[in-house]
This record gives sequence, structure tokens and C-alpha cells, in this order.
Amino acid sequence: MQTTLLYGKDNLTINVPDDALILEPQNPSGLEDEMGALQEALKNPIGSPPLAEMVKATDKVAIVISDITRPTPNEKLVPALIKELNHVPLENFVIINGTGTHRDQTEEEFVQMLGQWVVDNVRIINNRCHDKETLVKVGHSKFGCDVYLNKEYVEADFRIVTGFIEPHFFAGFSGGPKGIMPGIAGIETIMTFHNARMIGDPLATWGNMVNNPLQEMTREINMMCKPHFMLNVTLNRDKQITNVFAGELIAAHDKGCEYAKEHAMTKCEQRFDVVITSNSGYPLDQNLYQAVKGMSAAHKIVKKGGAIIVASECSDGLPSHGNYGDILKMAKSPQEILDMINDPEFKTFDQWQVQKQAVIQVWADVYVYSLLTDEQVTQAMLKPTHNIEQTLEQLKEKYGEDMSIAVLPLGPLTIPYVDSED
Repeated sequence: MQTTLLYGKDNLTINVPDDALILEPQNPSGLEDEMGALQEALKNPIGSPPLAEMVKATDKVAIVISDITRPTPNEKLVPALIKELNHVPLENFVIINGTGTHRDQTEEEFVQMLGQWVVDNVRIINNRCHDKETLVKVGHSKFGCDVYLNKEYVEADFRIVTGFIEPHFFAGFSGGPKGIMPGIAGIETIMTFHNARMIGDPLATWGNMVNNPLQEMTREINMMCKPHFMLNVTLNRDKQITNVFAGELIAAHDKGCEYAKEHAMTKCEQRFDVVITSNSGYPLDQNLYQAVKGMSAAHKIVKKGGAIIVASECSDGLPSHGNYGDILKMAKSPQEILDMINDPEFKTFDQWQVQKQAVIQVWADVYVYSLLTDEQVTQAMLKPTHNIEQTLEQLKEKYGEDMSIAVLPLGPLTIPYVDSED
């Protein structure tokens, strides 16, 4: 039978055996009137007065957005906020691109993300986690680091965080507080947030918000300089808005996570020999670094010693920024990578993604279907594939004609789990 994986901007259709199990989250219909729903949420928020009543005309307003690696519909959220705050002069707004540790966006990319009108009329800046001149200390975390956040955000009279809520492979769910931490944090703070102990905690996993140290830390830091208002959405496979969650940060985010979990959790009776997954298509599958999320979703239901096939376009390479590719060259096997990263003396930028990848690779083989060269894939200790159907035939030699297969067409938009391990 045929199934279509989210892949790049055009998707990828593959043939799989008829007995393969296709695992998808519920796919709610997009809202008929997205802008109407956004305006309604801003006027009747969760645990908060209406947005317009909270902001004075003289206030300097900071709006934090997700960067280009996320499919957040910034081009809808930001205009809705500005329209609702039409008593505030445009020159009083600043949009802060929550890059975390990612690269700056170009003006052309900002037009793609926000629309030409916003780019022409509102000041936009990239958060730069390494530039202390643009950061300010707001406190000290109980997790053992000083906390630095973007200076313009901290000094704003009114602070708004936007984003979208989906399953996240170590924070439980994205959105909400993560827009601030790590979105607009300094590198010292982000390195603690992503250290080996935090990432390796068994409670730091898909869909879990209870005693998850990543979620605890991001919420702790948000309380040091809290956003006055949150606007988050959930999306379906076509990137349409399915629900809107606006208002007080924690109350609104909790509601959004409950909704996302209800639609994303997918129960399995057993693990599988082979799991095929996407990385949710563009923009999340722009690079191999992000593709670890698709691998991680598959890891939850693949047998030990099994195989994961991830289809991730990787149009932006490994990527070119950061240390991800360099760390992968520092050892000869995934286990050696883990041993190196778990050494308390080892600490370097991007180690968290490599750590997650190595945990998966110790458990199962990982094949990558992408635009990357075979050399790039093999240097990452992964296996290239140029034809998923042929790779499945080859894997039958290892797992037999009765090889069990699961497919995650939406990749990390799905949280699969094995019922007996729940």
C-alpha cells in the first residue's frame, strides 16, 4: 500500500507492505476562521484580562516569536496581536526572533515568516545567545547557572510570547515557556538547560510534564521575568490552526498541552522490527540536527536491535552553524559519543542533540533518506538510503519475511508508545 510522509515542502509517497501499521495522531480540521479565533482568544483569554486592557498606549511592547525551524504561523499571530493593540504606535513594538542557539534569520526569511507589511513597519531583531551586550542577567537558577535573557525583552513594559504546542522529545511539549527559555536566553543558561544530566533524565521525554527537569527549569526561568501574555496555537498535518490558547503563561500552556496530548498520543501493543518516520516536513526537516526528533519518536516503538528509517529533506545540511557535525567526529561509535558526553568535564555547544542521537543509535540502526551526501550521513554514524522500498527488502534478510513495520508519516507530531510499557 502507499503512504505519504511529510517531507520537505512536497512530501514523499512510498510503498510499504499491506500489513505495516500506519500510526498518526488525530488530525483535527483547521479552524474555519483562523483570524476570528485568534481575536476571540485575545479578547477572552485563559486566566488573564483581555489583552487590550492590559497594555497602555505608551508601553514598549516586546513580541517573542519562534524562529524559521518551527512552523508557527507567525504571519497570522503577530498581525492579530498588533491589530488587537492598535492603540499602541507601531514604533513601540519590537519583535524578537527566538533563535535559541540557531542562526540569525535574513530579511528575506523574515518576510517569509511574518509577511512584508510586518517587516516594513515593525522593528525585528534576532536573539543572539553568544552576545552578552544584548543580554541581561535576571537571576540564578536552582539548576546551577546564572540566567541571561534578551535585554530588549527584559526592559520592555509589556512582554508577549507566541508559539505553537506540539510533542517535544525532551521538554514534553513545546510552546509556552520554551519561547523564552531557551528561545531568547544566553548560551550559559542554554548549556545548563541542555546538559547531559538534564537530557539523560528518563523523565525528560515526549509528552511528560510531571517532574520533567527541562520543563521545571524553563518555567522557573520564565518566572524570573515572566511574559505578561502568551499566544500559542496547535496545528494539524497541513499546518492549519486547530485551536488557540491565549492568556496567562502557565494556565494557557497547560490547557494547550492537554489538548495536544489528547490528539498526539498513539498506543501500540508491541515494538516493531522497523519504524519508518518523517521529520514533519518543512520547516522542521531543514537539517540533520532537527531530524533527531523524528528518530526519537521512532525510538519509542522500535525493538532493540531494530531499524529506524527517517525521511528528512535536510535542505540546510547538518546544519552549517554550531558544533553538531564536529562532535560526531570526536568518537568512533555512538557508545563512545555517549561516554564522552556523560563525562562531567565535557561541555560543548550542541552536545544535547548528539546525545539524544547516540542514545537512539545504541538501541537501533538508523537509515536516513535526504538530500545529504552519503559521506555526510556516514560521518554522522548513520546509514544512507536512496530508496526506502529497497532498504525494506534488504532488511528482510535480517528480520525475516514476517518483519514487523510501523510508519509515522507525521514523525514527531505523533507520540507513539507501547501499551505494556505505559
